[in-house]
Amino acid sequence: MSLTSAATLATLDRTGPRRITDLAAVEGVTQPAMTALVRVLEESGLVERQGDASDKRVTLVCLTEAGASYVRTRRQAGVHAFERLIGELTGDEVEALVAALPALKHLAELESQDREGPKR
Repeated sequence: MSLTSAATLATLDRTGPRRITDLAAVEGVTQPAMTALVRVLEESGLVERQGDASDKRVTLVCLTEAGASYVRTRRQAGVHAFERLIGELTGDEVEALVAALPALKHLAELESQDREGPKR
């Protein structure tokens, strides 16, 4: 799976259903490219398109249960990889990481706000 595909699934998991135009802007690709990517993800059973109850002209892209499961599995694999690597650090290095956690959390929040843009 491409990084853009995985990032799109993660965005949908974090923010909920989105318009294709919103997803394209968040992921930094063109609308036609996102439309093609959504089509592939849809054919793979990872997303589905649903109507927007507040505006019948709008179609939203939503994660399926298989898509949500894929995102959870990827995240868990990342957690295990970091656990293994952190286990190889010295005590001082682990302490330095712990001290840096508040700043890293803030960076992640800022990046998330930047990537998500306005919610629909």
